[in-house]
Amino acid sequence: MPHTASRFLAEGPRVGVRPFTPQDEAEFTARARESEDLHRPWLFPPATAETYAAYTARLADDPARAGFLVCDRGDGALAGYVSVNNIVGGAFRSGALGYGAFAHAAGRGLMKEGVNLVIDHAFGPLGLHRLEINAQPGNAASLALARSCGFRLEGYSPGMLYIDGAWRDHERWALTTEMRRRP
Repeated sequence: MPHTASRFLAEGPRVGVRPFTPQDEAEFTARARESEDLHRPWLFPPATAETYAAYTARLADDPARAGFLVCDRGDGALAGYVSVNNIVGGAFRSGALGYGAFAHAAGRGLMKEGVNLVIDHAFGPLGLHRLEINAQPGNAASLALARSCGFRLEGYSPGMLYIDGAWRDHERWALTTEMRRRP
């Protein structure tokens, strides 16, 4: 049997990560609508064909962004998504991670595996040295994921991001390549 290349940029035991494609629109937007109760008030992923097209165009057109889908290797279903935003090169070599699980995959460890794959990709092929996660203090699931992936709490930023009609406070978590290599 001939070898065929994986459709994933990176694979773990249960998930693979890959870029967004136009063909993912129907499943992604359906999963986003199904997950609204899980996401609110923290996230507002694209839930229509129009918002999905705009979101993926921004990912494709902006070199300061990279987006990845987390896919269940068992059934191929989209488990969630991870983005690296505000990518800066030069002496800084940093980016900010954003992520969201879909309701059917929440609490199963799939996103932790997917986020770790994206971290490896960011510190490898993307050439970054530092990643940050900015999470609202009440978003226990996001904070737990940051902690479980090895991020350290670095600070608190009042009124940091404008989300759902208001300026929201955020905790700032960070991870560097040196921290990642520690046993």
